[in-house]
Amino acid sequence: MNLPATNALFTPSWHAELELGYARFGDCTRPVTRRHLGPLRVQKHLYAEGPEVCQHIIVHPPGGIAGGDRLAISARVEPAAWAQLTSPGAAKWYRATGPAYQTLDLKVAAGATLEWLPQETIVFSAAQAELRTTIDLEGDARLFYWDMVALGRPASGERFDRGHFHSQLDIRRDGQLFWHERQRIRGGDGLLDSPIGLDGQPVFATLLVTGEIDSELLERCRSVPARVRGDLTQLPNLLVARCLAGEALHARAWLIELWRLLRPALLGRDAVPPRIWNT
Repeated sequence: MNLPATNALFTPSWHAELELGYARFGDCTRPVTRRHLGPLRVQKHLYAEGPEVCQHIIVHPPGGIAGGDRLAISARVEPAAWAQLTSPGAAKWYRATGPAYQTLDLKVAAGATLEWLPQETIVFSAAQAELRTTIDLEGDARLFYWDMVALGRPASGERFDRGHFHSQLDIRRDGQLFWHERQRIRGGDGLLDSPIGLDGQPVFATLLVTGEIDSELLERCRSVPARVRGDLTQLPNLLVARCLAGEALHARAWLIELWRLLRPALLGRDAVPPRIWNT
């Protein structure tokens, strides 16, 4: 039997899920849930600064995200537990003929702490990246969150002139929304170079941490030497920092220095950088 000819292109895609959970036992935070489907994993949990803080490194073995891929990550931190989640390197979103998706669902119980500290996201020109993050805090739960996005690959002469990057972030405390933002960036858009947009800088980063600091520490944070254009704003029970940069390394260095200053003040522990950041 002769089959009809087709011009359809077979493009395999990855569908991956990762579910994590953490609970406090005595003076130790332990992982109590670790389920995965497809190519999403965590490496062995680490206690670089003692048993109270459980550190996990989230790994995506394919090394990049292409059209049709769907990644779903969820984590819950139970009362009094402390989880720190990071990544071994940049997340790369490749050019594609269709969109790829990532959802991130984080829940932090009363008395618990979550640090979400991934390395940068690189969005290649012609990628179609769509990300959605939802964070639910209960009671006095504490959050330290950052993200870095690099559009295109300037070092290779690649501008973000095609494709799109869409992201949405919602943070709630006890069910009440207190932070919402959406970003819709299209390749070649005038806002990439506009002074009211990215002003020609391919990298932008955001840091959000619950709590309030005094004016002296705020000025110290604003005085951090860095090769970025950034600033901080103190809102009720939420500190917001943003920057624009020419390179992801510059944005990352700025965020880490802020973390070193803010972690002791707002979370009560000295900042101990994960070893993976140095590899």
